Amino acid sequence: MRISLNRAVARWSIRRPWTAVSLWLAFVAACLAIGTLVPARPATSLETGVGEASRAAAMLRDAGLTAGATESVLITARGGPLDRELARAAAAAVAGRMSGLAEVAQVGVPITADDGSAVLLPVVMSGDPDTATDRLAPLRAATATVAGQFSALRIEQAGTASLTEGLAALSADDLSQAEVISLPVTLVILLVVFGALLAAGVPVLLGLSAVAASLGLSAVVSHLLPSTGTTSAMVLLMGMAVGVDYSLFYVKRYREERARSHGHTDAVAIAVETSGHSVLVSGIAVIVAMLGLFLVRDATFSSLAANASLVVAVAMLGSMTVLPALLAGLGRAMDRPRIPVLWRLATTTRTPRFWPVILRPSLRRPLLTLTVAVLGLLAVAAPALDMSLRAPDLDALPRAVPEVVTLHRITAAFPDDRANHQVVVATDPARAGTVEQRLRALDDEGTIRISADRRVHELTMTTTAETGTPAARHQVTELRRRLPGTLYGLDATWAVGGETATDMDYSANLDRALPWVAGFILIATSAVIVVAFRSLVLAAVTAISNLLSAAAAFGVITLIFQTAGGGHVVSFIPLFAFAVLSGLSMDYHVFVLTRIRELVAEGLPARAAVARGITESAGTVTSAAVIMVSVFSIFVLGHGIEFKQLGVGLSTAVLIDALIIRALVLPAALTLLGDRTWWPSRATTHAEPAPADDRGDEPDPAAARLLLPDGSR
Repeated sequence: MRISLNRAVARWSIRRPWTAVSLWLAFVAACLAIGTLVPARPATSLETGVGEASRAAAMLRDAGLTAGATESVLITARGGPLDRELARAAAAAVAGRMSGLAEVAQVGVPITADDGSAVLLPVVMSGDPDTATDRLAPLRAATATVAGQFSALRIEQAGTASLTEGLAALSADDLSQAEVISLPVTLVILLVVFGALLAAGVPVLLGLSAVAASLGLSAVVSHLLPSTGTTSAMVLLMGMAVGVDYSLFYVKRYREERARSHGHTDAVAIAVETSGHSVLVSGIAVIVAMLGLFLVRDATFSSLAANASLVVAVAMLGSMTVLPALLAGLGRAMDRPRIPVLWRLATTTRTPRFWPVILRPSLRRPLLTLTVAVLGLLAVAAPALDMSLRAPDLDALPRAVPEVVTLHRITAAFPDDRANHQVVVATDPARAGTVEQRLRALDDEGTIRISADRRVHELTMTTTAETGTPAARHQVTELRRRLPGTLYGLDATWAVGGETATDMDYSANLDRALPWVAGFILIATSAVIVVAFRSLVLAAVTAISNLLSAAAAFGVITLIFQTAGGGHVVSFIPLFAFAVLSGLSMDYHVFVLTRIRELVAEGLPARAAVARGITESAGTVTSAAVIMVSVFSIFVLGHGIEFKQLGVGLSTAVLIDALIIRALVLPAALTLLGDRTWWPSRATTHAEPAPADDRGDEPDPAAARLLLPDGSR
């Protein structure tokens, strides 16, 4: 008898439950040890860049022309007008301390604001700018020492390195807060669902262990795909969401079968055969959806895709091994200790009243219900048509970071935001003079730097346009159009970089990738449905449902953060959120479809199978959705605008998917389709163990065959 990998692994775990649990704990411990011994490799600025601007930065790095990280020391009065003489003395004291540091390459000349309200001292750090945060401490100490000597002045330090360090520290605090809040919230929800502490604790422990193991393994992955600042948050978000959900599916089905008078081992076997199959299919769908992000060809997206896939794979492994083992080993102890009131509510056998009422329109008037629901979702999605995408700027950064406040003060005192464009040219050193002459013809007021070997020239052009404005973007476009003619006949390579060019290239890359990623995800997740259910019709229904829920979520994001909030949507949010949503929505989508298919295979008519399948799975789906929403909503409490938007988008989409799609769109569509739902195949029957006989928990032969290929014990 041919047995699937899922059942084969689960069979082994059920026969040796405590061995499987021990191996899982050893696996998690080994992963954590690996993460401790192998430090993660963070992505450099060059690795996170894309397009022509990234090539310009690479050319400068290879030529030794990369500028060091710049820190600025701002000196202002704590109250009243600034004492300029005192401010200059403070600036001189800072300069004296900074110039003697090995971490400092150059101390600039103090600049006084036009209105005399501030003095600014620029400091250029030595070494690689990507590792400047590792060398910040001596500069901070020097600034703090001088600040202590001039109590009447406010002396602050800010720059690229200190801002990066401050944002990373705040992100770590937000992540810790999310962990502290999410665990008790998830546990409380599961206590309400199961009414017993151990049954509620098992899913949380599996989710935590999956996250812990994945964080350890992510350090190894970073040496292939460098990690970014969002890696840990992604592992936590995805790991807790899928890890808890997978356990929830298993434990709920196990308890349902026990309530139907199946023996203990029979109930575990049925949970493996049904919920285990759903977990396997939905997990593969999540991984496939996340792999689509590799098509962006961006280091940040690749790191997110790899680590999200990793944590889902680990959670799947846990659901195939340690979870069946715990169910088999603990048995009735899973229902201990019981929470009196919650236990009675969780184990009630009364026929649910809420969901039959909700499903009534879809079953009685499916076409009307489907039309109204789809039009409603499209109306919610309508604001997304005016979505404005933009990378986070200074105004979007959290003021909880002191360096952000300092940068706002610097901008207010020195309001110079003119765009700087970098023209980088590489050619034969013998033509260096000609290259310089032609660059001067391009802009005779710009600053030119030449590499030591005279192969690379950099022209920095300061313009009257503000950074990131349409005028500045037009200048970059014109420069790129004119350069081939300007450098004609020199056999040179060139690139235009700078902040505006970097933003343009990043946006252009996302625009290029969007249709490819979306198309890949839709086709790939549909293929998973086709393989799992042998139905092209279900694949089409799945794709349309995912598009509707994602579009509605984008509409809500736009309405809250752009229309009402007056801001913009972070440029990577739509693409990333679509990949996550397309994968996670498969969790309960596959769970519901599997239950409906079981009922159709038992001989129920299509309408009755839809009604009963959704009603019987409603408690599990609703619980899973509530857990996902609770995990995602915690990210709204963070300080980063990108996490707020992602939290709102994911929470909204899960609610829409679990309530509107599953309660209205899906049942109406399946009722309309009837038996055509499973075209070109028919629903197949899964072997299901019969109830236990009077020998207690001893399974009948049908159940045994789910565990062993020869039917033996």
